[in-house]
Amino acid sequence: MTVEAGKVANRATSTLPGRGTWWVQPASVAVGFTLFVIYSFWSVVLASGGHGWERGPYLSPFYSPLIQLGWFPFSSAILVAWVPLAFRGTCYYYRKAYYRAFFLDPPACAIAEPKFRHHYNGERGFPLILNNFHRFFLYLALIVLAFLWVDTVRAFYYNAGLYIGIGSIIMLLNVVFLTMYTFSCHALRHLVGGSVNCFSCVRGGGARRGMWGFVSKINPYHGTFAWFSLFSVAAVDIYIRIVSSGAFGCHFTGHFGC
Repeated sequence: MTVEAGKVANRATSTLPGRGTWWVQPASVAVGFTLFVIYSFWSVVLASGGHGWERGPYLSPFYSPLIQLGWFPFSSAILVAWVPLAFRGTCYYYRKAYYRAFFLDPPACAIAEPKFRHHYNGERGFPLILNNFHRFFLYLALIVLAFLWVDTVRAFYYNAGLYIGIGSIIMLLNVVFLTMYTFSCHALRHLVGGSVNCFSCVRGGGARRGMWGFVSKINPYHGTFAWFSLFSVAAVDIYIRIVSSGAFGCHFTGHFGC
């Protein structure tokens, strides 16, 4: 007996648990992504003047590492922000998320694609072909992550002494989330041990096996860390801009404060 694929998909839509609300997840992802993109564009491109992105020992993660070139007429963050953008944009989790949320390809599990989608061309054309460079963007993202750790350490040391502020703590939380997101990456898992058939047969096999085991344990939570780190980056930038505006009256004179 022959059964049409469309009928099977429609039947699955109406019978599987939760399929009646399948649109909630892609819609939520679309809203979350859109808000973050709008805010980050404003922060990096439109709100770079006035140094609102730094205050006291704090530096916005959008601007780290801080590269200031006298001849560059635009925001210095543009020189850096493209690295984490490329890393996240080519991330396996994010690809699944925005394919569903914006391209409806497919919109959800067991949900048929829209009728206007007739052809699948894969990731062979621009800009989707850039997804094949994900591992190289990972290498650059690791460098940026190292600078973010340096910035976080500096946030706890100011005026030649220990300083603990709300900004220091949220910067620490942010860099921890970013580290967990980066180290749970599928490409990093392959780099440290995914291509090894025999750990005892390669140089540094024990260390590589340990790293591969750690990445494998946190890899299932890659999507969770992706969202936590996405909003923590924005939260740090927002907080620093509020402090820089003078809203909290912070002077950074003691060992504790904003």
